[in-house]
Amino acid sequence: MISRAERSAIADWWWTVDRWLLLGVGALIVLGLVLVMGGSPPVADRLHLPPFHFVNHQAEFLVPTVVIMLSLSFLPPRLVRRAALGVYVASMGLIFAALMFGHEVKGAKRWIFGIQPSEFLKPAFVVLAAWAISEGAKRRDLPANWIAILLFPATVVPLILQPDFGQTMLLSLVWGALFFMAGLHWFWLGGLGAGGAVSVVLAYRFVPHVRARIMHFLDPGQMGGVSDTFQVDTARDSFISGGWFGKGPGEGVFKQILPDAHTDFIFAVTGEEFGLLFCMFIVGIYAFIVLRALLKASRDDDPFCRFATAGLALLFGIQASINMAVNLHLMPAKGMTLPFISYGGSSLISLGITIGFLLAVTRRRPKSAILFDRAEPESASQPMGVPAE
Repeated sequence: MISRAERSAIADWWWTVDRWLLLGVGALIVLGLVLVMGGSPPVADRLHLPPFHFVNHQAEFLVPTVVIMLSLSFLPPRLVRRAALGVYVASMGLIFAALMFGHEVKGAKRWIFGIQPSEFLKPAFVVLAAWAISEGAKRRDLPANWIAILLFPATVVPLILQPDFGQTMLLSLVWGALFFMAGLHWFWLGGLGAGGAVSVVLAYRFVPHVRARIMHFLDPGQMGGVSDTFQVDTARDSFISGGWFGKGPGEGVFKQILPDAHTDFIFAVTGEEFGLLFCMFIVGIYAFIVLRALLKASRDDDPFCRFATAGLALLFGIQASINMAVNLHLMPAKGMTLPFISYGGSSLISLGITIGFLLAVTRRRPKSAILFDRAEPESASQPMGVPAE
């Protein structure tokens, strides 16, 4: 047991970090391993791989994920901002490299060097947007709000070019929520909403696979019948088959034919094997993490930590909600993983960065540290156009 009298960095971290958030994330990590173990063997068999290929890889990816998460959670807010800026620049560079040199998968160029850089971009974008908005609230001599506004198209346009409309929608929702929290006038909020609606219409009109997904969701019969919605129909049947209490671990049958049983549709496999009550328990863990983080944000005196906490919590919660909504056939398929439960490499590392930043900005800090962070002078080497720390 670490004593309160101990003055080491680890002791200081232990007594200031939100241990309830850590517990919630730890529960999701353990559940993820168990559920991937149940859902992935049929997929591995179809690909002629060892039965526990994906489970072993998930465990391997979790090692750097946990290391990154815990390492970032030690950072003070000013270093969180700098780390986010570094991740953002590197991710944008890799996204442009993927557009030019990456290999195409299902009509999109999202991968390069075996990673999906847009995953790492998400938490960095949220932190930078929170930084700019908080600076705009504190310093009227800086065009920080305009930087936050311009940051959005600079980030989502490369994602649209890939194309990756799922991540674009996710970042748009979080960005809009941050501006709503900042007290943006209703006129601008209406304009943002209208812009989002126009973007959806344009995507439906000019992007074939977006139009196909929307039509499959609204009226499967128009697009060729049941086969066009095979995954979501199978996912729905999985929940119906499992009922309230499930068939038991390993007893699911629909995972044998569900193509993405270990990734996008692992929630449906969980519904069949463990039942709807267990699925509601998982939803409760996500809700606990998001609501606790939002409660911490509401009580934080530092504007940057307040916005960053809320933005990262919403990023985490909205991604989980989208995945579960797709599994329940409540919205068109998005290709988005269930945080810490779906199998993944880039997505797991990205979640490690997200939660690491979240733990860092929710750590308890003395008033003197908050005042020092606010009063930190602008460095002579600060890049033009970047809000001062």
